[in-house]
Amino acid sequence: MQDDVYLTTEEAALYLRLKERKLYELVAQSAIPCAKVTGKWLFPRVALDRWIAAGMARPEGFVAEAPPAIIGGSHDPLLEWAARQSGSGFALLAEGSEAGLDRLERNEVAAAAIHLHGQGDDEAANLAGVAARAGLHDAVVIAFCRREQGLLVAPGNPRGIASLGDAARSGARVGMRPPGAGAQLLLEALAARAGCGIDGLNRVAAPYPTGPDLALGLRNGEIDCGIATRAVADLHGVSFAPLLWERFDLVLRRRTFFEPAAQSLFALVRQPAFGKRAGVLGGYDIADAGNIRLNR
Repeated sequence: MQDDVYLTTEEAALYLRLKERKLYELVAQSAIPCAKVTGKWLFPRVALDRWIAAGMARPEGFVAEAPPAIIGGSHDPLLEWAARQSGSGFALLAEGSEAGLDRLERNEVAAAAIHLHGQGDDEAANLAGVAARAGLHDAVVIAFCRREQGLLVAPGNPRGIASLGDAARSGARVGMRPPGAGAQLLLEALAARAGCGIDGLNRVAAPYPTGPDLALGLRNGEIDCGIATRAVADLHGVSFAPLLWERFDLVLRRRTFFEPAAQSLFALVRQPAFGKRAGVLGGYDIADAGNIRLNR
């Protein structure tokens, strides 16, 4: 739904998980944002979201449904270790950054791991991406790490690929990631900046869902290069051509942030073991891990 959507009484009751009778009581008490148009009550969805977020007179019987203990979004080896080591109970569902945000909006995951990119400022891309989603009006963005992204290439880099421009000029086969995945967004942005564009690359059409999938495709001779992190390259024994450092953040609803699972995870990032593991994996900067970057 878009920001200007107005819900009928039936739709608003369903959206708020209330009986229509209770909704009419709130209308009569002027306790809920609404407007009467040609004899019918209409409820602006964005105003309802803000009403709930602000804690305005929560109606009796209103209970926010708890999401499953899953972190959706992007894959990351350090996050995978932290979710397990912290005893948080979180499972990981790696489908890409935008898919993770979609699921978070639908309350299908408890958190989304993201690294968004575009033609603008990469440093602020995650914050801008979350702020643009009306369904995440109650989200917090927590810094997890900065990590080094680059091109995975064959051991020893026999083709001498150091950039996407090199890949385009040499006709190297470039592994694609799913649409909306952070690595795919980065690939598209870097290709545009290199002047070749995504269509100027010799793309392997079948997407590789995660960095490890891409590394295995490289080792199997299916591709010549593809975007992933230094940690993935080191774990899978392939070479790495560094390109940039990026933000890798976790997005949660405020109520989820205070739940025991999330608190266990964020407690771990403040422990020496987290820094030690990041150092072993390589390609991580955890200086501001656990800091709140956005509180909507």
